[in-house]
Amino acid sequence: MRVATWNVNSIRARVDRVADWLERADVDVLAMQETKCSDEQFPTMPFLAAGYEVVHCGFNQWNGVAIASRVGIDDVQVGFDGQPTWSDKPEVEAAAEARALGATCNGVRVWSLYVPNGRFVGSPHYIYKLKWLAALHATAQKWITDDPAAQIAMVGDWNIAPTDEDVWSVEAYAGSTHVTEPERAAFNAMTDAQYSDLVRPFTPGPAVYTYWDYTKLRFPKNRGMRIDFILGSPALAQRVTHAEIVREERKGKTPSDHAPVLVELA
Repeated sequence: MRVATWNVNSIRARVDRVADWLERADVDVLAMQETKCSDEQFPTMPFLAAGYEVVHCGFNQWNGVAIASRVGIDDVQVGFDGQPTWSDKPEVEAAAEARALGATCNGVRVWSLYVPNGRFVGSPHYIYKLKWLAALHATAQKWITDDPAAQIAMVGDWNIAPTDEDVWSVEAYAGSTHVTEPERAAFNAMTDAQYSDLVRPFTPGPAVYTYWDYTKLRFPKNRGMRIDFILGSPALAQRVTHAEIVREERKGKTPSDHAPVLVELA
């Protein structure tokens, strides 16, 4: 079984690329982030034509998460228990954003996650990001406590570079989000809770990234960040036989600024 994650940076702009890659890569389950559309706008037909069921959570042109599976989608859940809420405007009531979507695919509980960006250190959105991660940690820890044999994949764009080697230049990101100690501590709390980084053993650094900004020739110069991860529960980690970052998909016409990340399970 092959499970992948990809921040597609607008599914309507890139649905043909995504559908083509699914076929070429023989992917069974794909979690997508930053779909940037409502449920009604999601381009479902190309996935159905390729043999995939799709579930999506999107409210507007921001955020958005989806899961496409050709091995079944059961027990769909929008948002995780305790997920914090957010509002940019004081007059608008805070609500849960379209950042977390769970489904069981062939026995694996897959969570497509789009962690808040944080914007700038100390901002309300940065505080929200840390609260969001703390709530996810508490809930994810309970999943394993309740069922140590559970097969869980928490996948997506974490908007955190956990180590210095996960950015092209430590100096360039000094004082920015994604690399601060509180963010890294929040990511490490996930691994401390027995969720393993399933991809890193197969793709050691340095200079191995999943995201490259569109500007300043960042991709040709390989000035990127490693912020997309597949974290697995102990039972799932035992099944991993291969993993990769599919850097080639960052190339070509109208690419996402992220590359897909893939694991293969026995």
